[in-house]
Amino acid sequence: MNEEPTKSPDAQPERRPSFAEAISANSKVAQNADGGIDVLSTVGGVRGILETVVPGFVFVIVYAFTSQLSWALISSIALGVVFMVWRLATRSTLLQSISGLVGILICALVARTSGNARDYYVPGFFISGGYLMALMASIFVKWPLIGLLFGFIRNESVSWRAQPDRLRRYSIATWLICAVFALRLVVQLPMYFADQVVSLGVARALMGVPLYAVGLWFAWLVSRPVQGAATEPEQPAQS
Repeated sequence: MNEEPTKSPDAQPERRPSFAEAISANSKVAQNADGGIDVLSTVGGVRGILETVVPGFVFVIVYAFTSQLSWALISSIALGVVFMVWRLATRSTLLQSISGLVGILICALVARTSGNARDYYVPGFFISGGYLMALMASIFVKWPLIGLLFGFIRNESVSWRAQPDRLRRYSIATWLICAVFALRLVVQLPMYFADQVVSLGVARALMGVPLYAVGLWFAWLVSRPVQGAATEPEQPAQS
């Protein structure tokens, strides 16, 4: 007869991570040895940057020289496949490569459906707009998303929300990332409507991962805790 294992009276029930902890755990924000943000690792390293920037850049270069949408799309997709094979050969994680290839295929499908090369960049506008709205909404409800990401990295959990200065700093940091996505739309949408495909492609490459990395670095600096500042939530003054 099998006996069921008895549970220790002191055993604690398994704790499920909160929504904020889940967001932080699934983020790609990495730290370096001195505790600062490792921007290069956060954006996927050199390979991750190449996988994100090069296919779109090759698309616009091929289109500029050939004026053939089909060749530009084939070149972009082929390069995405090459990056995936590269990761398979080096036994690296395929997540970023697969997501990059899926993104390329979606952009290619949109451009092929419309027959206009500029529409290759349309999905990126919706992505930037979606992130911008989500980030702004998080600030207005006083749960700035950059605070959720950086707060757990700095072992602050969500205690920073009870400290006006920390909440303000994380709100400013989140506004900085908002500015990254807003700047993309402000600069690139006029190029799209003016049918400036080559200029749009160059702008998309420069304002993609490189601009995001710069914004992330400044957000980390702006949200740094002030040395010597109290770590306990401020208490209302006694009358």
